[in-house]
Amino acid sequence: MKLKSLLLTVAILAAFSAGVFYLRRSAPPPTADPRIGQPLIDPALVDKAARLQIADQGKTVTLIRQPNGTWRVASYYDFPADFAKLSGFIGSLTEAKLQRLVTSSPERIARLEFKDTKVTLLDTTGKDLWSLTFGKSAETGGGRFVRYGNEPKAFLASLNAWLDTDAKNWADSELPALKAENIAKIEIPFADSAPVTVTRVKAENPWAAANPPAGKKLMAEKITSLLNTLGKPRFTDTSDLADPAVATAKARLRTFKLTTFDGKTVTVALGRKPEEKKPKPTDAASPKPADAAKAPAPEIETIPAGPVYVFATNSDAAAPINALMAKRAFQISDYVFTSLPQRPDELFEAAPPLPAAPVPSKK
Repeated sequence: MKLKSLLLTVAILAAFSAGVFYLRRSAPPPTADPRIGQPLIDPALVDKAARLQIADQGKTVTLIRQPNGTWRVASYYDFPADFAKLSGFIGSLTEAKLQRLVTSSPERIARLEFKDTKVTLLDTTGKDLWSLTFGKSAETGGGRFVRYGNEPKAFLASLNAWLDTDAKNWADSELPALKAENIAKIEIPFADSAPVTVTRVKAENPWAAANPPAGKKLMAEKITSLLNTLGKPRFTDTSDLADPAVATAKARLRTFKLTTFDGKTVTVALGRKPEEKKPKPTDAASPKPADAAKAPAPEIETIPAGPVYVFATNSDAAAPINALMAKRAFQISDYVFTSLPQRPDELFEAAPPLPAAPVPSKK
């Protein structure tokens, strides 16, 4: 009887222990996110995007895909986008991968510094296709904390992309004035002498000057360099067309005239406000010397030259450069302006002596 009671007690305790274990057992580990180890974004999704937005610290850059597949910077006068910069940025997103799920805890997510740093892809209707918010960079091991949309999850991604929110930096700085291989004739102006005109019959033919100085020949490399400079100048900044500095530059232009093989005319003009030297204003309250001849010479101040502007036109009304020039005035590097030939003799070098006439043989 005692044995039967003991067995019953053991059975009851075993059942109780099993119940306690069942109630207290730890929750199963969460299922791993299937995106771990995958790229941040599927390239196929990028192909569907009609708009890209990059936001950080209250600034936003917007790029819009055109029907022909090119992109324009809507937030910078609708200029053509820098394809190399855009493709490099998209490449950094498609190549980066999610390394691990960091947390789903709101408290921990708050400590990862998710603010307004965000990249968004939208469709043609303005609907979000994909959105990624950036948190702080990981302190060890590299990478950056990211969140998809409003998901309550924070991931670590192998991403070190720079989110540039200066809209001007996304515009293609190369002005499409002309292609060097299309130019048949160049008229090169000079301030104190007649222009020099150079021509060629075909793109593969050498350049020739109309009236070279006696004993001189044209330096082909000088023309090639000039053509590269004028053909696709790169702007460093832009100004409003009504800016007084633009009007001052237009009053002091050096205009190059180029003619294409198919008869179109392209002008590329460069100018700027020149450097000034003038006496500094004197203080009217300062005592004047009794002897005017002993008065000190006025102090001269130098006012730096203004920015260099380039103005280009194409006789083909549909040429892209005409539309760009109607939007803004384009500043270019001072070096481009100062490196242009200043005198005609810079284009020529001594011609090799002509071979001596053969001496008739004596019979």
